[in-house]
Amino acid sequence: MRGLLLSLFLLSAAVPVLGQTATPDSVARPWYRLHHVALQTAGGAGVVSGGVGFVAVRDRLETDILVGYVPEKLAGSALSIATAKVLYSPYTVPLSEKFQLRPLTIGMYLSYTHGTINDEEPFQYSEGYYWFSTDTRVGLLLGGRVSYLMPRAAAPTRPRRLSAYYELGTNDLYLASYVPNIKAMNFTDILTLGLGVKLEL
Repeated sequence: MRGLLLSLFLLSAAVPVLGQTATPDSVARPWYRLHHVALQTAGGAGVVSGGVGFVAVRDRLETDILVGYVPEKLAGSALSIATAKVLYSPYTVPLSEKFQLRPLTIGMYLSYTHGTINDEEPFQYSEGYYWFSTDTRVGLLLGGRVSYLMPRAAAPTRPRRLSAYYELGTNDLYLASYVPNIKAMNFTDILTLGLGVKLEL
């Protein structure tokens, strides 16, 4: 897996600068204006999660806010997960008139999980029993996406994108467990994989 991550990074670095492009939708768009909706499965955000996103820095910087759900049969108790992600994609590579590629997206996230077993029972454990938060995670993300340019009836010169993306991630607790056990654990043991779609508004 470490070889795969290195290959993805080298591939993205090898794309020539001339392949970089600013999308039509990135012009004169205020950062606080709702930009897209997203639907995701897995990746630490829930079995299924959905939300909205905003963009800035000429469409290279994204902020996504998702709300996800994990059913009781998979987690022992029903979980609801709120996730905020900040993602940076340095360039977009046009593949054809209808398709674009973002080979590299890096970012971080903050998530809060509600509904963990015994999470709200006072004095269940002595102070300091858990040195880590049982409901809040901070993590890193690495991914990419392919987008299809869909024509807008009202503005044919400003197509909107329907994107399919993947994200490999890890979090603070996984990393804290991996470092002292690096010889006993595989790097893939601390990775999550999220798959999703985004549709521009």
